[in-house]
Amino acid sequence: MSDVRNVIIIGSGPAGYPAGVYCARANLAPLLFEGVQPGGQLMITTDVENFPGFPEGVKGPELMDLFKRQAERCGAETVPQNVDQVDFRARPFKVVSEGKEHLARAVIVATGATARLLGIESERRLMGYGVSACATCDGFFFKDRDVCIVGGGDTALEEAMFLTRFARKVHLIHRRGELRASKIMQERARRNEKIDFVWHAVVEEILDVQKKAVTALRLKDPRTGEIAVRETEGLFVAIGHAPNTEIFRGQLDLDDVGYLKTTRTTRTSVAGVFACGDVMDPTWRQAITAAGSGCAAAIDAERWLEAQEGA
Repeated sequence: MSDVRNVIIIGSGPAGYPAGVYCARANLAPLLFEGVQPGGQLMITTDVENFPGFPEGVKGPELMDLFKRQAERCGAETVPQNVDQVDFRARPFKVVSEGKEHLARAVIVATGATARLLGIESERRLMGYGVSACATCDGFFFKDRDVCIVGGGDTALEEAMFLTRFARKVHLIHRRGELRASKIMQERARRNEKIDFVWHAVVEEILDVQKKAVTALRLKDPRTGEIAVRETEGLFVAIGHAPNTEIFRGQLDLDDVGYLKTTRTTRTSVAGVFACGDVMDPTWRQAITAAGSGCAAAIDAERWLEAQEGA
């Protein structure tokens, strides 16, 4: 069984890399599959000012490069490949990437979650330049500005209220004439004088890509097709997140939304498989909480492996 790894980590980002650091320092020689776009959502984040140790802030890609270098320096082997298939029905566990099968005594899942976006070209071009999918991360940068937020659920209203701490005015844009958020959240939002509701509006285009800054939105009324332009200095997209768990369906227990279920910190429904970061966290979704859970998953995996050896 010499070709069986102690630990395979699936995913990189602020959860996967710290898991790699802790596993490597425990002499577990982890193999870490980064994915074809290593680093997670922080790779599309410009300024990160809320991660400890960087009093002047740090660029998201720069932070992830530091995470990666630290994991490698500690001894983690990183591979820039996706994992296409897993088999957790028996041990050693099987992980398949690019047609090659890898075996592991324990597995840590850190595949994260992907923010659902509008899917328009100007959104992609202006992400990090006035467009954001995380009010908690970026709201600070919009002090005394008029901003817009797209969404109609509890998350959108929570983020809209959070933005009122900084923004002069928050315009909540929704494609229908009523929200799907809980009644109590709707009541709180309506009581907030800084929140303005823009009904029956769909974002067709974000201006201005040429200026590399958000200056206005082109909105379409889905009932009439009428186009209107609304000036704004920022756009937050709050239409939900999708946990990256598709390859684990039928292998691990998921909640109704698709997040991995964990018990006793990072343990999943399969003994020897652990989860960390946004893939199991629908609540906080911050780099620092992901990093902490990556540490926890590595320690859980180390102790579980020790227990197996002593059994």
